[in-house]
Amino acid sequence: MSETNANSLPDVQSKPDARRVAIDRVGVKDVIYPIRLRTPGGGEQTTVASINMYVALPHCQKGTHMSRFLEVLNHHTAEPITPDDIPELTSAIRERLDAQEAHFEASFTYFIRKEAPVTGQPGLVDFPVRFECTANGQTDFVMAVAAPATSLCPCSKEISSYGAHNQRCRIEAAVKTSSLMWIEELAALLEAAASCPVFAVLKRPDERWVTEYAYDHPKFVEDIVRDLAVTLDDEPRITWYSINSENFESIHSHNAYAQLTRDKSAT
Repeated sequence: MSETNANSLPDVQSKPDARRVAIDRVGVKDVIYPIRLRTPGGGEQTTVASINMYVALPHCQKGTHMSRFLEVLNHHTAEPITPDDIPELTSAIRERLDAQEAHFEASFTYFIRKEAPVTGQPGLVDFPVRFECTANGQTDFVMAVAAPATSLCPCSKEISSYGAHNQRCRIEAAVKTSSLMWIEELAALLEAAASCPVFAVLKRPDERWVTEYAYDHPKFVEDIVRDLAVTLDDEPRITWYSINSENFESIHSHNAYAQLTRDKSAT
């Protein structure tokens, strides 16, 4: 159908609605979409994201124009993006749909190349990442990264004649920043808060190293979030954060969990 013919069709969504009920968020959800992300070294990485895009609908308008969300997404992801591009994309949704407020959410897996600590064997470690942004004349952007890591129990080490129980943990930070922070940078801060990072490929010398390193850096779940909080407090680009750690206990049937949120601009 030509654009001329399309424009001659009735625009039902723009018609008035007599119920006069505003809707907080209306749009498209779970859009599976390939995106390319800039990397710090000047390269790019392709991944597949699950994307939600919404706008606030006024009480007087019957519906929103769903196809316009995809038009904006197509246009603003034609080239590789960085986290700093998300506020512009969200503002473009707001403008294209003539809305008072727009929301953008994207969740995806990001891979970071890591070398084993002794042998240098390369491997890719997967990090869940989430972008969230609201635009209403101003933009409020949050980047969240979760990192797998190791935690070793200080109490177990202290009370045992030999050995100490350890487990995998998942450390997550959602941050607001005053300038660009790469996914890799935030992931490194998360890993540094753990007893030891995890790696994709470990040979025997590497396995010995990570075992002994974790033993020398025992941490409760409380220690992990406190150490991470101190680190994020010292990072000048971060203005707000919400962090948590979940330790998948190896000697209990439950997990250990700690969380804290801080607005640095309020202090």
